[in-house]
Amino acid sequence: RAHLPGAGIFQCSITGLSFKVKSAVTITYRYATWTRHLSEADQETWSPAGPLFHIEVQPGVVQSVHLPHFICLAEDVNTSLFSIAHFKSGTMILERPTRLIAFSAVLENPSFSLLGVLWRRLRSTLNSFPMHSSVLIFQQLSAANTTLHLYLIPDDKSVKQAVEKQEMNWNSKLIPKPSPFSPLFFGCIYQVTSTNSVVIMPEARLPFCYKSPREEQLFVEIYIRKMAEEIRFSMIDTRDDSVVWRASLRSGRNSSTVTWAWCLLGTAFLKKHKTKLCVRMRQLPSILLHLRDANVINSDEEEEVQSQVTSQRKNKVLLELVEKKGLEAQEQLYQILQMKDPYLIADLDKSS
Repeated sequence: RAHLPGAGIFQCSITGLSFKVKSAVTITYRYATWTRHLSEADQETWSPAGPLFHIEVQPGVVQSVHLPHFICLAEDVNTSLFSIAHFKSGTMILERPTRLIAFSAVLENPSFSLLGVLWRRLRSTLNSFPMHSSVLIFQQLSAANTTLHLYLIPDDKSVKQAVEKQEMNWNSKLIPKPSPFSPLFFGCIYQVTSTNSVVIMPEARLPFCYKSPREEQLFVEIYIRKMAEEIRFSMIDTRDDSVVWRASLRSGRNSSTVTWAWCLLGTAFLKKHKTKLCVRMRQLPSILLHLRDANVINSDEEEEVQSQVTSQRKNKVLLELVEKKGLEAQEQLYQILQMKDPYLIADLDKSS
């Protein structure tokens, strides 16, 4: 329940919901379950693209609502295939979003009950849209040696919170982790690999799919009998053997805990080749869109880069901007360059 003190825009830090209101108001909201409300016939046509919410508020006060979604818009997706599902008296009504932006669909002058974002399945292709995703890693503190659970889920806060609640009941500890650095696709298989000998059960492959928060989520169990100084893990797209995620595992302050860290390959690369990147970096509009979609830069910073007179100057301003934002921002830019211009990355690597 949120007690909003007056007119303005407010965002819930737990769910990602945002409301623009014209006066003070109290809003009550909770997660609902897609599988309970979306009929089997509708599930053949529509797939969830974000959490489903039950929202209650005084009519006429909310000017717009931002409903979270996990579709990556940096890939030029067909936004006409998105709809907002509105359930009234057990019937689903589809509404067009007023606009679609990174991480949320905006609906102006809304009425409320059950609301959530859907995307229409394309029967001609299995992998219709690129998705933002999260890797969740838990260490079972009461298990033998080092036992980890690794989940690959859409970037849906309702699913993440359900997984965290279940793992806490199993006496597990959430370990900080990086997210995949490129969009993933429903229906694809991603394989977990390691630089050291570890046991991964039931198998090292994880299908990427949406499962309701009330369903049991898929995970792999990683068993490490003897902890090395550092173990590196990767996740590979089995379609083309491309790496979509990396992290390293190190011993913590005591033998019962471990820590995860970015493999910050990109930081060294950008520093080493900054001068050549200023001259040779291409596809800047697409790179900027990816960075904004990943919350590395905002719209004002994107405008600052685009306002520069020459392409070389634009590249220089962008590289300096990302450098100031720290190691993770630099890693994000490096991974975007790998995805958008792999031949440039390979040529610069070769030259060094």
